[in-house]
Amino acid sequence: MGRSGSLVPIEYSVRVVAVAVTGQRLIPFSASMTALLVALLASLRATIRSRLELTAEILALRHQLAVLQRTTPKRPRLRPLDRLLWVLLSSVWPSWRQAVRIVTPATVVRWHRRAFAAYWRWNSRPRRVGRPPLAAALRALIRQMREANPLWGAPRIHGELQKLGIDVSETTVAKYLGRRGNPPSQSWRTFLTNHVSQLASVDFFTVPTATFRVLFVFVVLSHDRRRIVHMNVTAHPTAAWTAQQLREAWPWDTAPRFVIRDRDAMYGPDPRRIVQQMGIEEVLTAPRSPWQNPFVERVIGSIRRECLDHVIVWNERSLHRHLKRYFAYYHEWRTHLSLGKDAPVPRAVQPPACGTIVPVPPVGGLHHHYERRAA
Repeated sequence: MGRSGSLVPIEYSVRVVAVAVTGQRLIPFSASMTALLVALLASLRATIRSRLELTAEILALRHQLAVLQRTTPKRPRLRPLDRLLWVLLSSVWPSWRQAVRIVTPATVVRWHRRAFAAYWRWNSRPRRVGRPPLAAALRALIRQMREANPLWGAPRIHGELQKLGIDVSETTVAKYLGRRGNPPSQSWRTFLTNHVSQLASVDFFTVPTATFRVLFVFVVLSHDRRRIVHMNVTAHPTAAWTAQQLREAWPWDTAPRFVIRDRDAMYGPDPRRIVQQMGIEEVLTAPRSPWQNPFVERVIGSIRRECLDHVIVWNERSLHRHLKRYFAYYHEWRTHLSLGKDAPVPRAVQPPACGTIVPVPPVGGLHHHYERRAA
């Protein structure tokens, strides 16, 4: 009741309270949630009011609707929540058609049919098939490895991920790497497979310095695990110096059964005599046929592409330091395709429980290895 004894509609009371709480001015049409709240409060209040008050309020509300329909030139704009309310009322209230004033009963029936069709269209939507997408963190890690190591391809990155305990296929890694700018290096055909553990290769390669000198690097490679068993640098290689390197490469009884080398003049009488004393049989390649000594040639190519092509060498000491750091990374962390994507020194697989993935730059940032460390 108001001060003059007239009935105050419940909608007006709720809107006045909303205005008092929010501080907003009264608008002709309330929001959908406000309309729903008004309807719920009206139904609750009707249970405790007298029949006379309820009849009077219904009369007042219908009068307001009649005045609203007469004075409003345009159709009222109904929101989806308003339509849903009328669809629900039409299913539980038999005489709902008598109370419809804003829209026609045919409109409510059309809303119900649209809601029915939308529900079953959503319920019958096609489910996603195929492999689940790769996690965003793993995609970011693959891109990070590619950016930090531009010389790596999908096999190398896949080998690193396997050592980190991440189960993903190599084709998936290649998919997120995209196309390579340059074709991958050709693989060498292995030979003498049955005696690979008793094979070794030796070779020289040259490195220019910043002062326009030429340094010679002697490399001794064991074929079984692609281990570089010995390396040394000199500016003046001689047969005596080469013989001493062979002694240092295989002390005591660790010499292999065969050693493959080319026909360079630096392998003079002294190296040949030392090899015979060790019980090693020499296998000479044909002239100008480096493909007959593929393992060490491939290692030399990796040393150039992954290390020496990206640094400036000043002297023998500088070159020895660069190669020592690279060989430490080569033996302990670099994954090899021919070794089942393992390192020459076997690496243990780190499961995710070991911690988060941390990049470590062992070659001055030129390459990175990845391992899990506890936070």
